[in-house]
Amino acid sequence: MPSSVFVALVGRPNVGKSSLTNYLVGEKVAIVTKKPQTTRSRITGVITKGPVQYVLMDTPGIHKAHNKLDARMTQTAAASLKDVDVTMMLFEPEGELTDSELTMIKALQKGGPAIAVINKVDLLDSFAALEQRKRQVADFRCFDAVVTVSAKDGTGCEELFTLLKPYGNEGPHYFDDDAFTDMPEKELVAELVREKALLFMRDEIPHGIAVVVERFKERPDKDLIDIDVDIYCERKSHKGMIIGKGGQMLKKIASAARMDIEELLGVKVNLQCWVKVREDWRDNENLLNTLGFAKP
Repeated sequence: MPSSVFVALVGRPNVGKSSLTNYLVGEKVAIVTKKPQTTRSRITGVITKGPVQYVLMDTPGIHKAHNKLDARMTQTAAASLKDVDVTMMLFEPEGELTDSELTMIKALQKGGPAIAVINKVDLLDSFAALEQRKRQVADFRCFDAVVTVSAKDGTGCEELFTLLKPYGNEGPHYFDDDAFTDMPEKELVAELVREKALLFMRDEIPHGIAVVVERFKERPDKDLIDIDVDIYCERKSHKGMIIGKGGQMLKKIASAARMDIEELLGVKVNLQCWVKVREDWRDNENLLNTLGFAKP
């Protein structure tokens, strides 16, 4: 009998939610960088194993809001808990828990069910620290299981499917069995361009950028897609940095993005990137809507 399990992945920024989503899906559906707040909207990864379809919802990291965009991201993470059969909350293997994490745990104590996933065990030197974290998380008494994984090398990841399976509901699958995400190709393309900007640029600029695909057109006469992308930033000075001396930075971003986009689409791509200024868009409700950050 076919069944589906809807799973929310929540946790602090940079805890590895997107890396785990990509590992479990076996495809790159979520962009990954070492910078916090890389994930801005809810991203869906789909894995079908025989009769069971697992639908993973990778949410933005929970953190204190500094602007209207941050507030929408945190609302998206909170709203995801209501839509799922089970929540996987990811934790660092050691260190203090943040206020945002403790707030999320309180929400899980009222709601449920949930599984605690301690990630990054490949980085840990101290077995005692990990045992301490496991005890601490178990003491919250809102998790049905506490497991340890490494999204980087795959340790313990496959076992998560066995844990998640019992939370499923019988009924037809929501997605085609060969689907790996519900994100439109245009959105995936925009995210890949933003990922490269995050990877190559200094800390303060990338969070002030948004990427929108303005044209996505297959050529009728050959296997080629023309893609035009607008990169929006908040300051004129940022525009100069994104373009770089003689256009070098923009070329670097576009070239790296094009390679990933061609791999994703399985076809040659002609990618053109343009940089435009939209002052303080992260605090402008209308611009947030226009740039695709709808309220959850």
